[in-house]
Amino acid sequence: MHRISTEMKACIDNCLACYSECLSMAMGHCLELGGEHTKPPHFKLMMACAEICRTSAHFMLIGSDHHKHVCRECAEICAQCADDCERIGDMRSCVDACRRCADSCQKMAA
Repeated sequence: MHRISTEMKACIDNCLACYSECLSMAMGHCLELGGEHTKPPHFKLMMACAEICRTSAHFMLIGSDHHKHVCRECAEICAQCADDCERIGDMRSCVDACRRCADSCQKMAA
């Protein structure tokens, strides 16, 4: 059985929070507002962000040595998603969740 460090536990929590925030924001807020919020590049980025966050948490929870690769990609996608959500506006909770996740995943990837 592998031990999960305090830093990894925090990263898992940030990944799961970002997964939940991106998915619920896309399926609720974005679909309700339409326009820029539902244009394919933005919407696909939000779905990719949610999925890579879920996957990163999963890799850390199962103790896979590959979590570093996945976390590196997660940090990159989360940073892009945060920038795009900020550009569109009215998505502060998503921006914040993505930035927290990007920061913690960057540390786990090192």
